[in-house]
Amino acid sequence: MTRRSWLARIGAQEDLNFLLTNRIPRRLATKLIGWLSPIEQPLVRRSSLALWRTFCDVDLSDAADTSFRSLHHAFTRALKPGSRPADPDPAVLASPSDAIVGACGRIEDGMLYQAKGMPYRLAELLGDEALGAPFRDGSFVTLRLTAAMYHRFHAPYDLTVEEVRYISGDTWNVNPIALKRVERLFCRNERAPIRVRLDRGGHHLLLVPVAAILVASIRLNFVDVGRHIRIGGSRTIPCAASIAKGAEMGWFEHGSTIIVFAPPGFTLAEGIAEGRQIRAGEALMRLP
Repeated sequence: MTRRSWLARIGAQEDLNFLLTNRIPRRLATKLIGWLSPIEQPLVRRSSLALWRTFCDVDLSDAADTSFRSLHHAFTRALKPGSRPADPDPAVLASPSDAIVGACGRIEDGMLYQAKGMPYRLAELLGDEALGAPFRDGSFVTLRLTAAMYHRFHAPYDLTVEEVRYISGDTWNVNPIALKRVERLFCRNERAPIRVRLDRGGHHLLLVPVAAILVASIRLNFVDVGRHIRIGGSRTIPCAASIAKGAEMGWFEHGSTIIVFAPPGFTLAEGIAEGRQIRAGEALMRLP
């Protein structure tokens, strides 16, 4: 048995996985990673990168850089040009990120699921009933980014960002084991709902990046939030940024989740279902 398969077997034991990834000082662990990952000292760099690659099946073949200054540099790596082309079909809403599809489907009167039997209210996730009103009976897809994946996210369509909300919160793990055990988990964690308007048809869309344990930051490169989005606490940030389909919007400094909400009339693209692995730029939904 290889070291990685042994670690995978340990991780598959749900009680132990939940204990090791949640019943620890979550915020302290997250701050520690935020402090450790940018360190460029050679011994720290080599050790942290080796540990990351031990626990994660990392593919760096499409990374723009062939060596990394730090763990942070590897986590937030850019890719070679053309590695994630956006689907050019004007009827297609592209995936904003590499991910594994979690729950997906219809929103029913403002209710949806993080996992089977674990519902939550859209209004609670967004912290605002009015913000969620256009999506009460629409569609959603939960996109889970693992620690090994490419961590940048991109515009799913030609769009204008109209508003960003930052909601401070906890840092529960967002893996399937935690989603089956912690009620309303996404509503508890730090998140940053992004309201956008699509150039075609004027449809509104919501992208909701959700942080998790070890996610040292959610970074947005289309709006100036100062040194760190967490500084200043929960707030609304006005915006008027035009972004082309496939252009970069921001990144996580570890794996996490993006939930995409669309209004009635949008449908899931062919093959989008729980467990499907998808890349940024591939078809996620179809416009009305």
